[in-house]
Amino acid sequence: MQYRSSKPVAIWLLVGVFMIIVQIILGGITRLTGSGLSITEWQPILGTLPPLNDQQWQHAFDGYKQIAQYKHLNSYFTLADFKFIYFWEWLHRLWGRLIGLVFLIPFIIFIVQRRFSKDMIKPMIILFLLGGLQGLIGWIMVKSGLNEENLYVSHIRLAIHFITALVLLVYTFWFALSLLIPKKAFVYQQPSLKNFTVTLISLLTIQLIYGAFMAGLKAATYAPTWPSINGDYVPTGITDYRGQHLSFISAIVDNPIAVHFVHRNMAYLICVLILIWTIRALRIKCKGVYAVAKWLPLFFVVLQTGLGIGAVLTSPKAIVHGWGTFEWFAQLHQLVAILLLLSLILLVFVIHRKKKIIKQTVAVDLHVI
Repeated sequence: MQYRSSKPVAIWLLVGVFMIIVQIILGGITRLTGSGLSITEWQPILGTLPPLNDQQWQHAFDGYKQIAQYKHLNSYFTLADFKFIYFWEWLHRLWGRLIGLVFLIPFIIFIVQRRFSKDMIKPMIILFLLGGLQGLIGWIMVKSGLNEENLYVSHIRLAIHFITALVLLVYTFWFALSLLIPKKAFVYQQPSLKNFTVTLISLLTIQLIYGAFMAGLKAATYAPTWPSINGDYVPTGITDYRGQHLSFISAIVDNPIAVHFVHRNMAYLICVLILIWTIRALRIKCKGVYAVAKWLPLFFVVLQTGLGIGAVLTSPKAIVHGWGTFEWFAQLHQLVAILLLLSLILLVFVIHRKKKIIKQTVAVDLHVI
């Protein structure tokens, strides 16, 4: 059976990558503006439209009034205040639905046009399953804050929601790379550099989890100083939280100041390792994708660290249900973290341990690349 050019499929996947990044950014804005618990129902179809009249708006507002966040933090809210936070959560969910449509409609068209080889069907199914799972995990996260006890969603569920979004992003990006980058662009015979890159991705994943912990626990405000942490390198009371003495493991998951300490020092470690990685990568003389990509991790990690410091120092100026300097730093910090991750994924894709014929998982027309 003859398959047509896969270039439209690659473009489609890159559009998906862009839309997922936007979705993560919208999630960050939703969190920073305190909007995540404004919609207390999960209606995958009916929830596409916002309230359309005063009665529907009042019904939505009454639902929000039943949870602890309203009762203990936002009891002063007017309907206009509620509409502001409702908008961001609604837009976040709407964009997720649009991603589903942008994936589903071209998927059907490409099947009709016979642009998929047999090897591409399984990755496509995984892609759709990951997308659906991400929506379900998002609702499970929101539900953790829809009660009369918790003021915010669980920081652990927030981290799971964030990481699964990144898994979907990376999977889509990898799929697109497999269609776009020919074998001649690969760098061979580099087992140690390949292993080093994989190690960096692993460490960065842990760091991203801690970034979500930082956000969920609002840990930046617990130590708005730099380079010290409230005057110390190792903060006092690192295992004490809310009058309880925690084990070390519990502390580095639940205690904001301990989470802050881990996240900050992981950043230093990753910076140093990426600098070493770059020095080693520069020894390899190669043109094409690798020649440009080898500079990206160092650029992004330096920018990322600077934005993180800026977010910490400006955290006392956070605007409740608004947007200011801290919010800009925090959101850009998240965005650059995503770009850093994708740059390492690109590099681990093009660097190979051995010189051998690598079986492609998809059909590619190289003449169109």
